[in-house]
Amino acid sequence: MDTPDAALPVSPDVSLAQRSGIDATHHRGLVYPFGGQGPATGEAIAIGDAVHWLRLPLPGSLGHINCWLIADGTRTSVVDTGLNTPACADAWRMLFDAAPLADRPIGRVICTHFHPDHVGMAGWLARKFDARLWMTRGEWLTVRLLTSDMRDEVPEEQRAFWRAAGWSEAQIEAAAAGGFARMARAVAPLPMSYRRITDGERIAIGGREWLVVIGSGHCPEHACLLNAADGLLISGDQVLPRISSNVSLGLIEPEADPLGEWLASIERLLLLPDDLLVLPSHGDPFVGLHLRLIALRDEHRMRLDQLHAHLAQPRRAVDCFGRMFRRKIEGDMLGLASGETLAHLRRLEVEGRAMREDRDGVWWYRAA
Repeated sequence: MDTPDAALPVSPDVSLAQRSGIDATHHRGLVYPFGGQGPATGEAIAIGDAVHWLRLPLPGSLGHINCWLIADGTRTSVVDTGLNTPACADAWRMLFDAAPLADRPIGRVICTHFHPDHVGMAGWLARKFDARLWMTRGEWLTVRLLTSDMRDEVPEEQRAFWRAAGWSEAQIEAAAAGGFARMARAVAPLPMSYRRITDGERIAIGGREWLVVIGSGHCPEHACLLNAADGLLISGDQVLPRISSNVSLGLIEPEADPLGEWLASIERLLLLPDDLLVLPSHGDPFVGLHLRLIALRDEHRMRLDQLHAHLAQPRRAVDCFGRMFRRKIEGDMLGLASGETLAHLRRLEVEGRAMREDRDGVWWYRAA
């Protein structure tokens, strides 16, 4: 779930920020070349010669998603699309009449991953501009699967999964009252075909080369886009500056190890240059990729150690919230908190540091 970042060193490589000509501000070692001044709704801010930054409104604490427009000859490629809501549609209509889209309409839609704030308007934009949708296969198949399930009643498998995490029957019934087919409502109908992108693929966009760098853990096959020549990394949710992306164990693959995949992805991303300008999906563009990745890695490692110590006595996932989070978990937070806690407990299992016992459908964990 979204959590405050861990303490960071205070001496990043700011060479790219210095070259940008924009006054930089600092936050826990990261450098924010735009000083926290993001685009207003319906506005696009130029980042270098080929990329524009726009923000679309989101409900809840996040408040926005960053999307990116890349000049592509007489057309524009868009990276991520916002949630399928009237507010996002209105924001897009404002953007259609302003630069750069007024002169270079959308020619392709690229989605970093399947979450609805990223892919929610992709089908709408693809149809409106007769544009092709580009995604990794893992993300495409996942969003197709989830949006095709239109049932209203929560299936028994989902109830059993909540019960395994230690939810009370009252909590299960409260969650079930919200229905099941939420994903289908959050994503506009998708086209029937797409263009697959793969790890290591080099995509030519407007005479520039963008390298596809795949990460996982937050989702199955998240695509980051690296423009090494201009020193830009579109990081999606794989690297965020002030919050940590949710890494959850879920019903679809309950024996998976998403936190292990997340930690492995961090090690891969640490091989990229440190002075890139990182363009994240939430928060502001920043410099300090390695500092942020190390902080994310160390924060999860710290939680694993704390959780391992907490398992001196058998615990359910819900019994571990006090070790995992700095806030009270209630209401809509329960699902995200359970998923992330289960991901950490699963990682301890994989590392041989914990054991799980099923007691009448409830999972109990203890230190190994």
